[in-house]
Amino acid sequence: MHCIPDAPDFEDGQLAEKALWDALRAQLPDEVVLAHSVQVRHGRAEHEIDILVLWPGVGLAAIEVKGGLVSVDNGQWYQSDSTGKRKLRSPIAQAQGAQHAFKDWLKDRLGSPLTSRFAYMACLPYTRVPADWQMAGIPRGLIIDQTGMHNCAALIRHAIEHEAQGGSALAGKFLERILPHLSGDFDPDSSPAGDADELEARQDQLTERQKVLLDSTRAIPRARFVGGAGSGKTWLAVEKARRLAKDGQRVGLFCYNKGLAEHLRREVSTWRQAKPVFVGEFHEYAKSLGVPDGAGQEYFDQGMPRLLKELAASLDVQTKLDAVVVDEAQDFAPLWWEGLLACLKKPDDGGVFAFMDERQNVYGRWDAGAAGTSIDQTANLVTLHIDENLRNTKRIAHTFRGFSGEHFLPRGGDGLPVRVIDCATEDALDVASDCVDVLIEEGWARNQIALLTTKERHPVHQEAFESKLIPEYWQAFHDDDEEFYGHVLGFKGLERSVVILCVNGFKDLARAPEQLYVGLSRARCLLMVVGDQKLISGAGGRDLELALGRAESWVPGV
Repeated sequence: MHCIPDAPDFEDGQLAEKALWDALRAQLPDEVVLAHSVQVRHGRAEHEIDILVLWPGVGLAAIEVKGGLVSVDNGQWYQSDSTGKRKLRSPIAQAQGAQHAFKDWLKDRLGSPLTSRFAYMACLPYTRVPADWQMAGIPRGLIIDQTGMHNCAALIRHAIEHEAQGGSALAGKFLERILPHLSGDFDPDSSPAGDADELEARQDQLTERQKVLLDSTRAIPRARFVGGAGSGKTWLAVEKARRLAKDGQRVGLFCYNKGLAEHLRREVSTWRQAKPVFVGEFHEYAKSLGVPDGAGQEYFDQGMPRLLKELAASLDVQTKLDAVVVDEAQDFAPLWWEGLLACLKKPDDGGVFAFMDERQNVYGRWDAGAAGTSIDQTANLVTLHIDENLRNTKRIAHTFRGFSGEHFLPRGGDGLPVRVIDCATEDALDVASDCVDVLIEEGWARNQIALLTTKERHPVHQEAFESKLIPEYWQAFHDDDEEFYGHVLGFKGLERSVVILCVNGFKDLARAPEQLYVGLSRARCLLMVVGDQKLISGAGGRDLELALGRAESWVPGV
């Protein structure tokens, strides 16, 4: 027998309904469909059919069930139980109203009227009704009482065939058309991609709660916010810039990476209130003020910031900044800081807010011994620590915990196991590319996936680089339409639901730990680590070796 639902969860006040349900389950033929508590809305009126019987070859019955002792006195129905006696709307009238509503509702869904025989009835499992009882408009055959419970299926069939409206039996094919609308079945996206949406919504909610840190430090004019990967530093940097601009300050929001700069610009573009006077890369800011463009790393690291500092001396006060906000501040070399701070209206005590992770010094801007010394332009800022990891699942966060310091505290959900794909370094690019195809087959959307390399660029990335289409390349990433192919150095501060970290070697083994730290921390929901696991463990250290040893060993397509 087809029951909807398979096993209703009857509450204490529904014992009478359970009694009829159990009796019908025992007496009705297997081809009958039995439904409990069918909710129907007709216009603004809401109805409920306690028990609905759909009997192919016979018809339908909508049954209102009343427990306790039911009686009628001078046309008024009553119901009595341990709490006393109270008036009751006619159960036959209730069943009749629900039946009409169900027919109208079904007509709207199917596009054709229900012409099968359809009875409305009342069942009083604990009340004896005289065999010769009748009431105007209510034949005795529409009532199932206590004495009829042992034969209730036969009584329902008799009511359908002799008392019901409509002139035909319920056709089996018509019943098949009814069932999908009655059961309300739908199959949500059960792929990992669907689960990721809820997980990332929780991560976003946790991140937004970090605003309390800005609330509590609003009186501090110069501060550096130091936190590990996934602690929400970029969100905090954008929010700090928003608050400063809203207060009427001329604020600049800076970073180094082109991809992160595009992200910051897009975030700010949605604001309706005041915005920063500049959002983007340090070097673009220098050029916007008139510093000439140049070539060579030495010029960008030393020549351009020196020229900016000299130019700042002649800038009008109105052109200078009240405050600077720098995201991924560890990427800024000492001379960059000097040039940037010279552009403040008050270089010595103007607003400076640096958001940084000293352990992600992937560009080697600082020597390890320089942090916190006079060479470090952020050393005199009030230091505020952000210890919680909010943007990654706990399983992902534990893979890079060894890079994050002793106070690191994962707060995200557990998530999916980290996948480890062991292969030769020279095969890593091909294997990682295969992983993209398998992920799409699993149900992940293309725009949820990023493949990041540690040495040579992926061919898709290389083509964009050689074609000098880097602005379009980053716009495509933020347009969020396709899978993304990049390098860990360019992906700092960015993230995607799934990251395939393709360890295809290292140009500088001394910088490998920082690169691994960045690459491992870019995934929000699923991390896949592709490459020679001995090389990865040797570069990342014992903690990473242990973490990856607990991960899922995985082979694409198997």
